[in-house]
Amino acid sequence: MGEFLRRITERAGLDKKTIVLPESNDIRVLKATEIILKQGFANIVLVGDEEKIKSLAQGIDISGAVIVNPEKSEKFEDYSNTFYEMRKHKGMTIEKARETMKNPLYWGVMMVKKDEADGMVAGAAHSTSDTLRPALQILKTAPGVKLVSAFFIICVPDCEYGHKGTFLYADSGLVENPNAEELAEIAITSAATFKNLVEAEPKVAMLSYSSYGSARSELTEKVIEATKIAKERAPEYLIDGELQVDAAIIPEIAKSKAPGSPLKGQANVLIFPDLNAGNIAYKLSQRLAKAEAYGPVTQGIAKPVNDLSRGCSAEDIAGVVAITAVQAQATGK
Repeated sequence: MGEFLRRITERAGLDKKTIVLPESNDIRVLKATEIILKQGFANIVLVGDEEKIKSLAQGIDISGAVIVNPEKSEKFEDYSNTFYEMRKHKGMTIEKARETMKNPLYWGVMMVKKDEADGMVAGAAHSTSDTLRPALQILKTAPGVKLVSAFFIICVPDCEYGHKGTFLYADSGLVENPNAEELAEIAITSAATFKNLVEAEPKVAMLSYSSYGSARSELTEKVIEATKIAKERAPEYLIDGELQVDAAIIPEIAKSKAPGSPLKGQANVLIFPDLNAGNIAYKLSQRLAKAEAYGPVTQGIAKPVNDLSRGCSAEDIAGVVAITAVQAQATGK
């Protein structure tokens, strides 16, 4: 376990939150539950048929988890009615709402909505769209936030750049081609996320193939406009751009390419102009620099719901649960 995740797990255990894992028919989720309960950093709710879950979990200790079967729950009608009222303007019927609430992903998010859980983690056996759709329909975006985005925490070993080798990359998992307004929103949300998760001052670089007008095109203009919007909306954060990545993170290069930049080559939050750049960058960092990559983690939802890679391990799931728990601590404040 890396230093970042060790610290996150430690913080999660100090103020234990309840996280829903709706994919209880996946053995990795049950193994993750055992890890989490053994380490004691979160309470776990598994959604599904208790008999089937316990049969699958033979040899895995999930005795500390709460198991909820939506169809047998005394709250089924309440959840169904709540969902119907929220979506009737979209053509939802009570019959369809009842059917929807049988879906463990929707049930899990409704538990979070009703304050019977603090967050949800899923995606081991579902697509990103299937995982996040219930969250966007039921929880919606956080107050003052217009856009849900995704980030990775990248921890590069033996690295003098960023915050002790730690960076936040966004958006690296969700928003394909943000416009200037959306890019600014991603930057501001990412700054707050970095401050919460890494416990350090965010220094945000709006990345481009150009530094301070060294090239001009429609692509660079988007980043320049996004930087302007982000600075106006969030003057409390250190945000600068447009910058090439070397000018953003290497002080010596910043002196020559962007001598007036307040970042001074010390950026730790890297905002990419589109999902192509963000996704490529995180995978290159992970493979070539042997970085630890935690994510994609979502930000901007009213309460934390996080998506897993379908290739994740039990340990990966446990790590995302710890991150989700710390996000929930911040939401509670």
